[in-house]
Amino acid sequence: MNEVVVITGGAGGIGQAICAKLIQRGMRLVLVDIDRERLDQALERLGPQATAVVADLANHADLQRLIEQVEQQFGRLDILINNAAITRVEAFDERSVESIVGELNINLISPLILTRLAIPLLKRSADPRVITTVSIGGIFPMPESPIYSASKFGLRGAMLSIGLDLANKGIKVGSILPAATETPMLQREAIEGGNALQFIDPPQQPEAVADQVLRMLDSPCLERTPKASESWLSALAMLFPNLLPRSIRLFRKRGEKGMQRYLESLGQRGLAHRVDGRWELK
Repeated sequence: MNEVVVITGGAGGIGQAICAKLIQRGMRLVLVDIDRERLDQALERLGPQATAVVADLANHADLQRLIEQVEQQFGRLDILINNAAITRVEAFDERSVESIVGELNINLISPLILTRLAIPLLKRSADPRVITTVSIGGIFPMPESPIYSASKFGLRGAMLSIGLDLANKGIKVGSILPAATETPMLQREAIEGGNALQFIDPPQQPEAVADQVLRMLDSPCLERTPKASESWLSALAMLFPNLLPRSIRLFRKRGEKGMQRYLESLGQRGLAHRVDGRWELK
């Protein structure tokens, strides 16, 4: 196939799972991440078909530099995967303005800007694609993570709109809406007492998200979700938003029990341990 793929958050858990699947298809990957060490480790696993660019996605100059490097090295871009995201475990009324802006920049602003900057290179491809990792949090509000929810609600709406717009211009745009996924970010969130609603069901593995990316490539559409049942449940709940205070209380009880089971599983797998009665990652 030999398609040229740019993937942000390429050194993270979901990013690495996606890269492993795409390498098997013979694609040439450009991994983008701020973590140089983890990028180097990923390149060792992926081999010569992969290259890396260290970039701060909140820095618009870095995004422009990334596109220029791709143009110089490959002359085109076939697939852009907007995958990077962050979340912070902080109460909204205690957060700094800087942390709010920082999370919105990574989760919402940067994928929109990068998609816009990539369009000229995408138009040089015979079959250009844009695939974005959104979240089930783009359908259902999460009280403990309002900025994450805001970014994902916005990203979902933007990508649906962009997909409708760019379809007539030859660029296929689609989003993946995963539920809680076993990544270092989720482990840290569980340890820090983050959003309990993510643990109503056991977290899925990153490979489940990667499989949906492959399905999106093989059968393009506007949205896919690894756990269709959670997508339907979330969408149904949002039909009656005034019932959310009551329904979230019920969901949270299940989620808190699920979070405890998840923390215990981290301990059983040697990924975390208790220190003075509190869980810490090893």
